[in-house]
Amino acid sequence: MFIIRDEIAADVVAREALLDACFGDSRFSKTSERLREGRLPASGLALSAISMEDSKLHSKLLGTVRLWHVLAGTRHSALLLGPLAVDPACQSMGLGGALMRHAIGTARALGHDAILLVGDAGYYTRFGFSPAATGALWMPGPFERERFLALELTANALSGARGMIAPAGEFADAAPALPMAQAA
Repeated sequence: MFIIRDEIAADVVAREALLDACFGDSRFSKTSERLREGRLPASGLALSAISMEDSKLHSKLLGTVRLWHVLAGTRHSALLLGPLAVDPACQSMGLGGALMRHAIGTARALGHDAILLVGDAGYYTRFGFSPAATGALWMPGPFERERFLALELTANALSGARGMIAPAGEFADAAPALPMAQAA
């Protein structure tokens, strides 16, 4: 049994270990990583699946997914999903699907219009993703065209979208500015 909740600071070390176990060091060389680098995930869209059997103080991270703000071409805002990872010992238990449905539902509820990802079409088409809306878009580096998928949460959200996917959203190192009197 598991629950899905917002990611918390205590999840960071376990999330990184899980991503290493699932993807290894090659995850840092992916084009999608260039779009996430130095940015914060979209607000409310960094999710953790944790074991319900463990106490709150000793919960185990079983899965993770994050979504990031991007621009799809010059005028279409979207989210980039990834990475989605599930503890290898928990795969084939429906956890990845639950994380996907939760992420899509939350993105829709927050008013986002579209989600992009690079992944296995055989897996992601069951959630409504397809390559139909990505034909005139491209990633800022090498990618496999047939794995570049989109889900429009709002009808025709990516209609006319063409061009390069670019990072957007808040920078990770952005700190609130101090009032002038305190800055000195």
